[in-house]
Amino acid sequence: MAVRLVVTFKAVSGQGEQFARAFAPLIAEVKKERGCEQYELFRSLEAPDTLVLLERWSDQAALDAHGVALRARGPSPTERFRAGPAKVERYEAK
Repeated sequence: MAVRLVVTFKAVSGQGEQFARAFAPLIAEVKKERGCEQYELFRSLEAPDTLVLLERWSDQAALDAHGVALRARGPSPTERFRAGPAKVERYEAK
């Protein structure tokens, strides 16, 4: 069963655009991973320092493998632009 993640990031004030630019290369890499059905970052028009990542994985095993791959890549390229931890919501696609 497919797994959907909705991940909300808050960028440091005025740094939403820099956050999105720093994240772009990671998006291109992740989209090549087995089981990745969607990996897209959206920036709010009303609150430009709020960004939402929509992920959809074919199954839990693909999501688990993605987690391992992310840790192997090292520090996130967006760390310096983040204003706190991300909020992760997990959904099961029916």
